[in-house]
Amino acid sequence: MLRYIMKAAALGTVLLTNSVTASADIKDYEFQLVTNELKQGEAEVVVKLVRKPSGDAVPDAVIFAQRIDMGPDGMETMQSSIEAIASTEPGTYRFKTNLTMVGNRAFSLAAKIQGETGTLENKLVLKATK
Repeated sequence: MLRYIMKAAALGTVLLTNSVTASADIKDYEFQLVTNELKQGEAEVVVKLVRKPSGDAVPDAVIFAQRIDMGPDGMETMQSSIEAIASTEPGTYRFKTNLTMVGNRAFSLAAKIQGETGTLENKLVLKATK
């Protein structure tokens, strides 16, 4: 009987260890710009959420904060409105904005990822051109 209890305990330890190591860390994820250069005016910013170790796209994230401003050019108070729009490709997220002038923009995102604890926060730099 003791032998079966020890085997069960060993199996439980293996299962617990595997489930702990299988979980990713929020630092294993990042948003990436699909293109970092857009034309001035009405624009669509497209980002992909990826799991860095594998490069796999991550669908169904809950993006709860987004901001776009001209911080990289020293004008952080120059914000533009930005709104999420539908995307048909899993792991790809689209946003509509108006890039009123040529220059660099900081696009900041905050998201929750299904099954992970913590908040993913990324700041991406894109450029508006003529």
